[in-house]
Amino acid sequence: MKITFLSDAGSWKNPFIDDLAKRLRKKRYNVACLHKAEAVTKGDVLFILGFFKIVPPGILQRNKNNIVVHESALPKGRGMSPVTWQILEGAEAIPLTLFEAVEKVDAGKIYLRGIVPLRGDELLHEIRQGVAREMVRLCETFISKYPAILDGGTDQSGPSNYYPWRKPEDSRLDPDKSIADQFNLLRTADNEAYPVFFTHRGCTYVLKIEKR
Repeated sequence: MKITFLSDAGSWKNPFIDDLAKRLRKKRYNVACLHKAEAVTKGDVLFILGFFKIVPPGILQRNKNNIVVHESALPKGRGMSPVTWQILEGAEAIPLTLFEAVEKVDAGKIYLRGIVPLRGDELLHEIRQGVAREMVRLCETFISKYPAILDGGTDQSGPSNYYPWRKPEDSRLDPDKSIADQFNLLRTADNEAYPVFFTHRGCTYVLKIEKR
């Protein structure tokens, strides 16, 4: 069985994908980890994880199945940055959906679902760890049950919505509101890539958050 993982070179998911790939190789699976879609070769399963470019149909045809794990209860929460958007909405858990990649974004047949419960005090790196562990669990379950699991796939149904790309302005704090009122925005901030900020008396200030 040939398995390929496709992710962006800078994805925070890569360490977890690499660990999974090592375990699969020990089980004698043929595994490749790639960061460019055009490098994908023929195989059985292509996992597209933390990859933010559209994979062309011609490349999807190179594998029997193309699998994505998305951090929402599809068809709800399609689109970008679903973890952050859901936490800002007050979510107490992050659902995950493992599904077949098709030409329409986040619209393929569903094979597995998972859940990451939240206490409400986790910062971004802790949230990511929980999401990544559940992502890996779903991928391993899919592989262990492949190809029989394909027979249990279900089409997506029900209302859907799409989350947009997050922009720098989405990390703006309101200095007139309390920290408690804006804690979900603070705890989903990436201190390096997109820290929260606010403007006061004509100046812009950047805040970084750590847990002690």
